[in-house]
Amino acid sequence: MNNYKVTKSEDEWRKELSDEQYHILRKKGTEMPHTGKYNLHFEAGAYTCAACHQKLFESNSKFESNCGWPSFDEAIPGSVTNILDKTHGMIRTEVVCSNCGGHLGHVFNDGPTETGTRFCVNSASVDFKDE
Repeated sequence: MNNYKVTKSEDEWRKELSDEQYHILRKKGTEMPHTGKYNLHFEAGAYTCAACHQKLFESNSKFESNCGWPSFDEAIPGSVTNILDKTHGMIRTEVVCSNCGGHLGHVFNDGPTETGTRFCVNSASVDFKDE
């Protein structure tokens, strides 16, 4: 049982999300690097969860990491939950939306800013709202 505010059946999620969004947000998939629409997007505004629309990242926290996915040095406090991920023979920290549990990507401790963090996020897991 999860403790997310937004809970829906898998059928409901399938109807609301695109195939790619469903694969990433609900099945913990990953888009191909350098293909996402927000990878090289640097407009002013905020990035929200594509599933429940919770605000996740401010645009001023986004930076070019050359990893192929949108990267942020900090999340809006309380907007994401970190989960230990031991899949694919690695130990990583998965990042999910704290409101609906949608998979966003992973967070690493190799960020170039003073936070030292790099949230590596799938473009398909977020939407963008202009300022």
